[in-house]
This record gives sequence, structure tokens and C-alpha cells, in this order.
Amino acid sequence: MPVYVYEAQCPEHSCGRCRGGFEVSQSLSEERLKVCPECSSPIIRVIQAPALGHSQTDLHYRAKRAGFHTLKRIGKGEYEKMY
Repeated sequence: MPVYVYEAQCPEHSCGRCRGGFEVSQSLSEERLKVCPECSSPIIRVIQAPALGHSQTDLHYRAKRAGFHTLKRIGKGEYEKMY
């Protein structure tokens, strides 16, 4: 389910929740919120960049396949070779 970010349209006439912005988990079929659930002041939906990240396991797999080695810290100044 997508997470949408809403914030106050007029920050001077709003509560602390919508003034700072808040996240709401909504399905695509639900209508967007028009007012703050706490203070009923008008709010707008803010466009956010999608959260993209690389899988750590995929990164290690590709590095190992390319011939690189990974070291794991086991103590102060001590490392062991993982692969």
C-alpha cells in the first residue's frame, strides 16, 4: 500500500501534526485527504521521491562474482575475510 505525505496548506492556521507534515498509508482506490484529521484545516498532498535502495545481499553477490573480497570487523584492528 502506498504511503502519502500531507502537510498544511496554511501553516499559520494549523496544528503541529499537519504543520510539520504527516504520512498516511492509503490504497490507490481511496480518495486523497482534503482536511487534517485532528484540526480540520485544509491540507495538500506532497510529491515525494520514491524510496529506492540496493539489496545488500545483491551487492555482496556481485562483488564476490567479480573477484573482490569482503572483510568483517571482529575486534579493534582485527578483521576476518568473509569471501
